Amino acid sequence: MSDQQFDVIVIGGGPAGYHAAIRAAQLGLKTACIDAWAGKDGKQALGGTCLNVGCIPSKALLDSSKQFYNIAHNLPVHGISVDNAKVDLGTFIGRKDKIVKQFTGGVAQLFKANKITSFFGKGKLLKGNQVEITGNDGAKQTISATNVILASGSVPIELPFAKFDGKHIIDNAGALDINEVPKRLGVIGAGVIGLELGSVWRRLGAEVTVLEALPDFLGAADADIAKVALKEFKKLGLDIKLGAKLAKAEVKKNEVHLTYTDSDGEHSLVVDKLLVAVGRRAYTDGLLSEDCGVKLDERGRIAVDDHCHTGVDGVWAVGDAVRGPMLAHKGFEEGIAVAEWIAGKSGHVAYDTIPWVIYTEPEIAWAGKTEKQLKDEGVPYKVGTFPFAAIGRAVAMNEAVGMVKMIAHAETDRILGVHMVGPGVSELIAECVVAMEFKGSAEDMARIMHAHPTLSEAVHEAALSVDKRAIHKGN
Repeated sequence: MSDQQFDVIVIGGGPAGYHAAIRAAQLGLKTACIDAWAGKDGKQALGGTCLNVGCIPSKALLDSSKQFYNIAHNLPVHGISVDNAKVDLGTFIGRKDKIVKQFTGGVAQLFKANKITSFFGKGKLLKGNQVEITGNDGAKQTISATNVILASGSVPIELPFAKFDGKHIIDNAGALDINEVPKRLGVIGAGVIGLELGSVWRRLGAEVTVLEALPDFLGAADADIAKVALKEFKKLGLDIKLGAKLAKAEVKKNEVHLTYTDSDGEHSLVVDKLLVAVGRRAYTDGLLSEDCGVKLDERGRIAVDDHCHTGVDGVWAVGDAVRGPMLAHKGFEEGIAVAEWIAGKSGHVAYDTIPWVIYTEPEIAWAGKTEKQLKDEGVPYKVGTFPFAAIGRAVAMNEAVGMVKMIAHAETDRILGVHMVGPGVSELIAECVVAMEFKGSAEDMARIMHAHPTLSEAVHEAALSVDKRAIHKGN
């Protein structure tokens, strides 16, 4: 027998889960959320991976490391010199921790304001939409609801021959709490996490070697954008080895001895710390009872339909634990949409225009189709590009690196994809997503006035370039 009855129970307080809980409560549904994440103080820390060891803390360290890097590498061109700049890692990490606590505490306050009942522990879905909660002290209780939303998130993939030990071989969480700049940092995987965290420690002085098993750099991004980005990362000092497959990692005398293979054969590499960032997997351990009826797909994700429904009456799943990209904002929208569907409203998630961002230096962002995808699909298209080197604001900022690439349908002119690498593109991609959501054309974007001087002019000129009428470059 359940101790308490709710309209909605959300298992997981990460981005997808807490958005679902807040929206459900806004719609007048009696809502509970169960989450087991504990902060450094041992207390519940809502926000999941994103707020605790992902999106927010990594951006805090990226910004701090950028400030330090700028002192030596970018300020002199402005006529500003600073001698003997140093990093106090205690303050460096402490600032990140303070930001994390601010935002996790903020979610707790939002729960309180929306009258959401929060449970600190691990939730398990039982038959009949009951949920068993196991507290961190081992105590159990059972609650039930008309609807249960599974938002259990994801965890780093661990390699069997390079298991995490928290000291020498680390995951993304470990890379956020290194207490001394490593002389040599190895990174396995040239994806978002590997590049962002590798960049943080490279800026602070570490020698960073990135081993990427795939032969192409950033295969998910447009090839032209990836090419520019790779060139800039190498300028930063990241030693990126493509087609390099890790075969062995052994800890010996406070060092990690790596063996990897590439087209030239077998090689060895010794590093002080090894960050393994080869991807993440859906976290469903202990989430489902055998008789609850919810199924997993071939990749261990919770199987759902186009409306995030599991096929079991009243049971839904959202975020990293289901199909689609593991992006916080994708989880946001799924959580909100499910809450609205439960309340009988018209929820919606636009999967075709999900923006992707890599917060490196320079930043990388895109939405929609790549040129290769359109070629493979046989879709006729036309392309416009524009470099930041011809944008006055970028030159004035001493960040005139990268480009904007816009792809439109060759017959209808509808924008099919926009791809960027350069300063501030994490923000510039938003207007392109809006245009694509409204089924806008390159002509629409070309006719919209953009302020001068701004970085956004690169988007405007790229749109003009689609029809070979860019003003500030040859066509």
